[in-house]
Amino acid sequence: MEAERRLSLRIREGDCAVLKRGDVFKAVPVLRQRKIIFEKQGFYLDNAIGHVYGTTFEVTSDGNLQPKRQVEETTTETKEAGTDNRNIVDDGKSQKLTHDDIKALKDKGIKGQEIVQQLIENSTTFRDKTEFAQDKYIKKKKKKYEAVITIVKPSTRILSTMYYAREPGKIIHLRYDTLAQMLTLGNVRAGNKMVVMETCAGLVLGAVMERMGGYGSIIQMYPGGGPVRAATSCFGFPKPFFNNLHEFPLSKVNSLLCGTLSVETLPSESEDTALTEEEMNGLVDEKQSSVQGTEEESSAETAMEINQTEEQETIDINAEDAEFKENKEKENKENVREKQRKQWERRKKLTETAALLREKNADGLLVASKFHPTPLLLSLLEFVAPSRPFVVYCQYKEPLLECYTKLRERGGVVNLKLSETWLRSYQVLPDRSHPKLTMSGGGGYLLSGITVVLDKGKSDSSNLEALKMEEPSSKRCKVQDLCC
Repeated sequence: MEAERRLSLRIREGDCAVLKRGDVFKAVPVLRQRKIIFEKQGFYLDNAIGHVYGTTFEVTSDGNLQPKRQVEETTTETKEAGTDNRNIVDDGKSQKLTHDDIKALKDKGIKGQEIVQQLIENSTTFRDKTEFAQDKYIKKKKKKYEAVITIVKPSTRILSTMYYAREPGKIIHLRYDTLAQMLTLGNVRAGNKMVVMETCAGLVLGAVMERMGGYGSIIQMYPGGGPVRAATSCFGFPKPFFNNLHEFPLSKVNSLLCGTLSVETLPSESEDTALTEEEMNGLVDEKQSSVQGTEEESSAETAMEINQTEEQETIDINAEDAEFKENKEKENKENVREKQRKQWERRKKLTETAALLREKNADGLLVASKFHPTPLLLSLLEFVAPSRPFVVYCQYKEPLLECYTKLRERGGVVNLKLSETWLRSYQVLPDRSHPKLTMSGGGGYLLSGITVVLDKGKSDSSNLEALKMEEPSSKRCKVQDLCC
């Protein structure tokens, strides 16, 4: 176990790693002889294999990576610093190096750190700037001229930050702090049986799988022809994590709740094309016997052709064409049988997932979908056991308000809460910590609650008693008369 843990901390070929430069992230597969384009830099990851995750690399002129050496950085203590910046004028003439000079330095192969040092030496206003302004100037120039990349291990925090910054539409603008709230309110932990319905490219599913650590079972509800797990594949989970991952189509939920679901109605090919194992074995035997027969016939024909005249050449060509056609037909039949075998396995897995849902003892429900949450939640709550949490995410507040009202009318839930998370980043530096000027406009809304046993008879009587208490005495008599 210790050896496996150490191996997991090192970059291996075939892993999915995340490249980091400043606040920019990008998930890429680690493959040899494959060029990666990241932040206008092209390089290969061959030299990164074997290093520990979190290592910082420099991009060389030939596109390779080499670990960055720890060198003494230029400090502002050895340089003069001004008291304020009131006398500095941004007229564009303070830097003696031109763009052509900087380009010539790059062409000579000079590293970015040396270029930054020359920019500092050729700046006429650098010594007049304050200490903080000098640090800011150095940081800005390093970001522009130093090709430094850090390779980190994928995690929920990193991938959610990456998706929210690069492609927020694919995850329906689910911010990373909102995702953390979903995992907390949903009580996601190892050993649970969770139901997940999401259209966030598999980000929520991957977060749940990471939190559960391969223990327990997850049922993913998906719309359309199949589940989308693009973000889930970026986590790089081992194969045992997928053993307890099940999937079920949303289109069959109503028939499952009504008890009309059968094996024939599950999404697959028609019954005459779906084969059982016994039928497949029989067809395989048939195929082998037919192939043996054709081989014997072809060998007999070729033996007879040897004893014939010059017309043998044309007959040989015809025999080769016939053999080529037979081989092609054989390959087509094998492809058809392979396709039928996969369909049979998929139908078998869906049948097992339907059996798990029929138990109606899920430990939690997470919904983060682009569809309206009300019909989804009302149908999927049937599979959740009593005294279990559920969380629904939506980018807008109005659909969740309608869902909140429907749940209050329906009953069977307690501790209903509709919340919005507020996030603001802070710069934390010596003597200059302050909130950042820019912040996220909104991270969406969450509707959470806990399921309880729904007793329809008691709920009707309690509603009637509440109506009697709220109505005036004159109307209360009419209600009593109607009841009689």
